[in-house]
Amino acid sequence: MPTTEATIERDSTELLRTLIRNACVNTGEEASGGESRSCDALEAFFAGSGLSCERYTSSPGRMSLITRIPGHDPKAPTLLLMGHTDVVPVSPSGWQRDPFAAELVDGVVWGRGAIDMLNLTSTMAVATRRLRTSGWKPRGTLIYLAVADEEAGGVYGAEHLVEHEFDAVKCDYVVTESGGVPIPTPSGPKLRVSVGEKGGNWRRLVVHGTPGHGSRPFRTDNALVTAAIIIQRIADYRPTARILDAWRNYITALELDPDLTAALVDPDRVWKAARDMDNATLAREAHACTHTTFSPNVVRGGNKVNVIPDRVEIQVDIRALPGITSEEVEAMLTEAMGDLADRVTIDTPPNRRRGGSLSALDTPILRAMSRVAGTLMPGSTVVPAMTTGGTDARFFRWKGIPAYGFGLHSTRIPYTEYPVMFHGHNERVDTESLRLSAMMWEELCRDFLG
Repeated sequence: MPTTEATIERDSTELLRTLIRNACVNTGEEASGGESRSCDALEAFFAGSGLSCERYTSSPGRMSLITRIPGHDPKAPTLLLMGHTDVVPVSPSGWQRDPFAAELVDGVVWGRGAIDMLNLTSTMAVATRRLRTSGWKPRGTLIYLAVADEEAGGVYGAEHLVEHEFDAVKCDYVVTESGGVPIPTPSGPKLRVSVGEKGGNWRRLVVHGTPGHGSRPFRTDNALVTAAIIIQRIADYRPTARILDAWRNYITALELDPDLTAALVDPDRVWKAARDMDNATLAREAHACTHTTFSPNVVRGGNKVNVIPDRVEIQVDIRALPGITSEEVEAMLTEAMGDLADRVTIDTPPNRRRGGSLSALDTPILRAMSRVAGTLMPGSTVVPAMTTGGTDARFFRWKGIPAYGFGLHSTRIPYTEYPVMFHGHNERVDTESLRLSAMMWEELCRDFLG
């Protein structure tokens, strides 16, 4: 490996390990996260490079960091590279290695955040520092943003910045997570670039009943029993499928069996095709990318074993396809519950009435990604696709700013393992992927910003 590439890989690896060890775990509570620790680490990383850092605090400890390389042409575009510094909680007993030790074993870094998304946050920083120290004089401005609170909705991070510090993050294009994992096809690897995502529409259902003595359950109005029926109805609910251009183009690019491809882009056949598919990973993706989904994930109710409960709470994770309104979501939920809907009060948590978001499928930044990725991974093709999870890109899309998710990974870890690692056990990334991503960010900036 050439010396420069070895240095890029080393620097990316060590910065990633530092960010993992900072353990900025976001539980969703305001006092969690502690992203200021990683802002300190990033400012130390940039020290001596000529880059100055700006810090933005939304709540004690909830800090985001920005640095920039100004362009000399006011007509040239501004590009924002955005990575988050917080991570989700872990269940250590399910891990093969300490999730916050950032162990480097046989060229693989283990730890919470290794792919979501401290790998990209660190490689974006490495690329930004290299660009600055090289004396690069771009036409357009580059902004690097390490943002807090992505894992709990962005209230203390991207949303705060977009709503209260917009001048600091104002740009023409955003690139963040997730994408760039090679998917093998007969004509070469396909690299997903996320162009949109579904809208988080979480709902809290309160099921009402009548209290009574647990020794006399016959013909009682048990809220828990009613809730069990409602949960099953929601889990079985099948809303009408919708085929978006992003899904149609993506599934066509995978070069699957023609009959399967035809079924997966047919709203009348996609559900059955997903149900009958052996590939569970693709089946879940096919269902989620063509349906508004309802997942009842939390239940709370009852207060004593000998008391028939009169109140049970169900929390439902609902992800609405772009174009589906909040009113349509509630209509679907009511339809799913059927004749039990009048037994339920529907509550919407704050900030959970926002729709999905989509960026254009053909823009200058996408074409630049394709050029750069094709050079670093010959034979590859960049394919726009929709992500089923949520990212901070949505806050910029809602402001009319095109936002995409990308990266560049090696083939060492099979693409089928990535969905399992996101928010799961044994999260890890290989150092070759870190090098490829850092090189891609640097070349993307040089290509796009001049």
